Amino acid sequence: MIFKRRGMVGLDIGSRYIKAVQLNEVSDGYQLESFGIITLQPELIVDGSILDSLRVVESIKELISSNGIKAKDATIGVSGHSSVIIKRITLPQMSEDELHESIKFESEQYIPFDIEDVNLDFQILGMQEEGNQMDVLVVAVKKDKINEYVSVVKDAGLNPLIADVDTFALENAYETNYEILPGENLALVNVGASMINMNILKGGVSVFTRDSSVGGNLLTEALQKEFTISYDNAEKLKRGEAVEGIPQEEVASVLISASEEIIAEISRSFDYFKSTTGNEDIKEVIFSGGGALVKDFAPLLSERVGISARFIEPFRNIKIPDSFDKGYLKKVEPIMSVAVGLALRRIGDR
Repeated sequence: MIFKRRGMVGLDIGSRYIKAVQLNEVSDGYQLESFGIITLQPELIVDGSILDSLRVVESIKELISSNGIKAKDATIGVSGHSSVIIKRITLPQMSEDELHESIKFESEQYIPFDIEDVNLDFQILGMQEEGNQMDVLVVAVKKDKINEYVSVVKDAGLNPLIADVDTFALENAYETNYEILPGENLALVNVGASMINMNILKGGVSVFTRDSSVGGNLLTEALQKEFTISYDNAEKLKRGEAVEGIPQEEVASVLISASEEIIAEISRSFDYFKSTTGNEDIKEVIFSGGGALVKDFAPLLSERVGISARFIEPFRNIKIPDSFDKGYLKKVEPIMSVAVGLALRRIGDR
């Protein structure tokens, strides 16, 4: 018999799609138990804020029931530059228990919110060679942001036991599926409908994170404006599908022009990272999110930033039973990376 332990459902609630993944632990890794995607209307979640909680709850219920997801315990993801703060700080060496006691005091000067209005967590990254100092990663998330998402997940009949940050969920998904090369800088870039999550890893350790409030909606809006078409038809064009009466070469021109703002935001983040690290190179971009489904976006990004870019394969090292449509899974896997990373979380993880 193969040892198997049922996992939690990773629930990635974006402004365009909600994605769910359940992985079971087996004797030599993980196996896909279930997954699903449901599309949201654009007015339900705007700039990361849930504007119509009832319809979001109904969408989660439909996603769970229609894809046979059995798990009731869930991990949810949060992101957003205005509600999530991630800081790498240096503190005097102390034990993890001591840091638990003093983390509020130690973090207060780095958090631009009232410390009582956030949930705090930390990870000790390592000890410095000199000065009895240690590097600590501190994460602060506004309580009202977490509560907003916890509420809709509970109302949908799930138990949200863990809240993770999307950039770290990306890291989880990458580390499970790829070999970590010591000393190399690698950029994980997730382009969603209204948000870009960036996480630069050096030898598997996060050294730079940033969320930016731009995303694929810029492309949709540009297509709508240029061709006077509906949101749904603009989404089709963005994915490379045909819409009657609209020439593909004109679509390509609009997409290239509209992509420049997204690419410029990514490029500025890379430049800032280099400026703070003595101009260290980034070896590769691993690309995910709905932006990965936009025709020719990845090669355009690679050309503009001068770094090779490829799509993430979040199921690369995960066993896929024959009951799944592997062709469909391959098609949608770029937008499943955060959900996979969330599904890998377990109670008690650090």
